Amino acid sequence: MSRAATVERNTLETQIRATINLDGTGQSRFDTGVPFLEHMLDQIARHGLIDLDITCKGDNHIDDHHSVEDIGITLGQAFAKAVGDKKGIVRYGHSYVPLDEALSRVVIDFSGRPGLSMNVEFTRASIGKLDTQLFWEFFQGFVNHAGVTLHIDNLKGFNAHHQAETIFKAFGRALRMALEQDPRMAGVMPSTKGCL
Repeated sequence: MSRAATVERNTLETQIRATINLDGTGQSRFDTGVPFLEHMLDQIARHGLIDLDITCKGDNHIDDHHSVEDIGITLGQAFAKAVGDKKGIVRYGHSYVPLDEALSRVVIDFSGRPGLSMNVEFTRASIGKLDTQLFWEFFQGFVNHAGVTLHIDNLKGFNAHHQAETIFKAFGRALRMALEQDPRMAGVMPSTKGCL
């Protein structure tokens, strides 16, 4: 059964199309107008082995806020659609990822309950032209629409680029773990409630 999805989301601020394949090889293509976010999305694809194709036409002449937040929302919707009923998945995933002096931990649960705990003190207000506050907006949009519980902790680091990159690499690897098909749970809902 294919675990792929395409979602389009059009508002007065952004027009977004996201295509994902949860059982991909880490291929990616982006055209969003937000270069540093594309670099981070590539980490999700590469380390999660998830194929991502995302285009966004947004009001970047104002700033990147709407594009970053709405890409998170659209990507969350695509994940919810692609993962389906969640039977047979591992459900939980976690990863620690270092990059030089930086170290981040990401833990995810495909619980059906949106929740974000993000403890990151970026050492710079922006990376290139991207406001570091927008990473929270991206992940909040994602969890609300993917229906996941997500904990993100940057444990150490003084280079903001490294902080962000360890977060997104760990996010990709945690997704990969959580979405793996568990042969011992084939066709079984990973919850005592019987639904997620």
